[in-house]
Amino acid sequence: MSHRLLAATSVLSLLVRRGETVAVAESLTAGLIGAALTAPSGASAAFAGGVLSYATEVKHRLLGVSADLLRREGAVHPRVAAEMADGVRRLVGSTYGLAATGVAGPDPQDGKPVGTVHLAVSGPDGRVWHRDLHLAGSREEIRQSTVNEAVDLLLGVLESNLGEHSG
Repeated sequence: MSHRLLAATSVLSLLVRRGETVAVAESLTAGLIGAALTAPSGASAAFAGGVLSYATEVKHRLLGVSADLLRREGAVHPRVAAEMADGVRRLVGSTYGLAATGVAGPDPQDGKPVGTVHLAVSGPDGRVWHRDLHLAGSREEIRQSTVNEAVDLLLGVLESNLGEHSG
């Protein structure tokens, strides 16, 4: 079993056991995180859905990311990831929101170099966990590494919060 499938299976197992759900907001990965989280059988018990917010305007319109923040910093910023994660969690009504925004290449975006990626998880108490990455490789390698890092971040959050939100 691949690391990604094992991690996704662990994420789903923890969520199901606790009666919780996750939703994703994806930019550069365009659905790959959702696909990874739904690869294990039984994923529908904990995966609520997601938003592919590839265009900057969609981040604002659907996920509620601050227009001022997007104008000031661009779409590739840690706070944008945090607002995306919180926005998808609220929009879908899930316990957790997981978001990814970044530059897969081949060209820089908003003055940010290729390989710059920001991940965030928004939890039920409004707390947000971040992971900022500087990845190397081809466009596809950066996207795949982002998926792995996102699933690992969510797993780490869930493992560190064992028992806090169960009930």
